[in-house]
Amino acid sequence: MKYTIGIDLGGTTMTAGVVNENCEIVGKLTWATRLPRPARDLEKAMADLCRAVAKESRVSMADIEYVGIGTPGSVRFTTGFVGYNTNFGYYDWNLGPDMEALLGCRVYVENDANAAAFGEYLAGGAKGYKDAVVITLGTGIGSGIILAGKILRGFNFAAGEMGHTVIVKDGRPCNCGRRGCWERYASSRALSEDTKEAMRAHPETLMWKIAGDLDHVNAKTSFDAMAAGDPVGRQVVENWLEYVGCGVANVVNTFQPEVVCIGGGVSNQGEVLLAPVREYVKRETGNIACGNFTAIVACTLHNDAGVIGAARLAESI
Repeated sequence: MKYTIGIDLGGTTMTAGVVNENCEIVGKLTWATRLPRPARDLEKAMADLCRAVAKESRVSMADIEYVGIGTPGSVRFTTGFVGYNTNFGYYDWNLGPDMEALLGCRVYVENDANAAAFGEYLAGGAKGYKDAVVITLGTGIGSGIILAGKILRGFNFAAGEMGHTVIVKDGRPCNCGRRGCWERYASSRALSEDTKEAMRAHPETLMWKIAGDLDHVNAKTSFDAMAAGDPVGRQVVENWLEYVGCGVANVVNTFQPEVVCIGGGVSNQGEVLLAPVREYVKRETGNIACGNFTAIVACTLHNDAGVIGAARLAESI
């Protein structure tokens, strides 16, 4: 049996998993990232985590073919160089070569959204499809594009930023510097912001009882209110779902993938989310699709997607 290790590096925690050739995690450990800290210190911690998870899995490091790392930031896949990782405060980070020196094996480095998308493609909701786009509705909108089994990276390794495509010209300001980006309307954070705005305008809405106060509003608040029959909550959800659908329709019209996989905590709403998005996309892309419609499904791997995708990065080239 062949083994690799995948690391999902986050700002709060970093998770490493030993993955076999069937894309199964045979052992997994999560440690605190403990930021801020010097980059070299974090690299040594990741190397220690790799050794610890291999030991936990009863696999020798000598039997590990390679290590893959999914990290936030701008990653040059061919060199393992991270141009910037603003959340960590690292710039010009020579992550791949540094980790190879520490571990004595090949190390691949990829953007975390691409790694997670590749994991869903290999073993999750997009398994069995040739072309797939994986969308994560979180604080922003992350996305990864898989065409014919390979990650679309672009000449500058920055392809796939679907969250920063504009759906409302001169709309809400985005941290990227543009206005009207898809993630400013369809992320889970945008849904929470819209929920708060509706609550301020409607003191009678059930969302006040569900959340308690504005500080405890989240992306689930409006869905819970809608389920309880609250018309204001329903309106918030329906408006938000139209924004989600608009962006997904753009994805479909651009790439015509066999499947779009939707992840993030809000995807736990299941068909309450997926069914309206399918209807919107079908309506908006029908003249182009010629009767062959892209499947729209939920991601299934959740927190394991980044580990599995990172552990199989050699297959993504």
